[in-house]
Amino acid sequence: MTGARPVALRVAYDAAHGGRWTSLRGGGREWLWRGPEPGRHEVRPDDAFVDAGGLEECLPTVRGEPDHGEVWSRPWHSAGPGTLVIERPTFTLSRRITDEGGVVVADYRLAADPGYRFVWAAHALLDLSPAARLDAPAGTPTRLHPEAAALLPPGSWPTGDPWLTGPWPAPAGLTVDMFGPDDGTALGAVLLDCARVQVIDGADRLTLELECADQPRSTALWRNLGGWPANGPYRSVGIEPMLGAAFDLADAGPSDAAVVPPTGQVTWRLTISAHRNH
Repeated sequence: MTGARPVALRVAYDAAHGGRWTSLRGGGREWLWRGPEPGRHEVRPDDAFVDAGGLEECLPTVRGEPDHGEVWSRPWHSAGPGTLVIERPTFTLSRRITDEGGVVVADYRLAADPGYRFVWAAHALLDLSPAARLDAPAGTPTRLHPEAAALLPPGSWPTGDPWLTGPWPAPAGLTVDMFGPDDGTALGAVLLDCARVQVIDGADRLTLELECADQPRSTALWRNLGGWPANGPYRSVGIEPMLGAAFDLADAGPSDAAVVPPTGQVTWRLTISAHRNH
């Protein structure tokens, strides 16, 4: 990033509505996209997901049951400056966010019985131009999820498999790192063992990095270029740091989910920073 200067970021969130991140702003730019779906503030536990944009906390699954997990639809409670907690019957999750120095750092702690399996994702929907792209290490094994099957030659999808794996940036020959103009497609993918990515949009770069010891770390991609939902499609792009390697906990094999160790705790850190080229 020769010639790039740091851009200070500031974050805002809504404790009462799932701890949702409502703003990630710096240098006159709002990075978080706002969705068209009304009713986010009226959501009750077990309601259908409302795609309001921002960054939603998804745990213990992203897809599956309950859709986008248990914590996005419930109030979180303050436990000190920048710190929120949500308690569920099978786990307690705490999150502390700071943005001192212009770098956003979110520290998480999950307490649960040893052996508890989960997937977590920072479901960040970003406001990006058609020129934006996702930069990740070339060759990273990438799982395409079933909605991508319609974009591949007939017979390409392994019958009965929950995903098709190939190297980034073009698994199965399908280029997915560029966002481009709306083309009526939508797909989900997971970049395996990929804990750091950059979103490049013109002169701006947003870096997302996930730190966690002894757990699978991935980056999920939701690239909806006006292909979803069927009854009123719109554009939305999700870049989602993830613990685990599958959208749906029900699909996760032995190495595809995070697992609480004998200590009864898992801690992780998400760091988000921005730069702008001169």
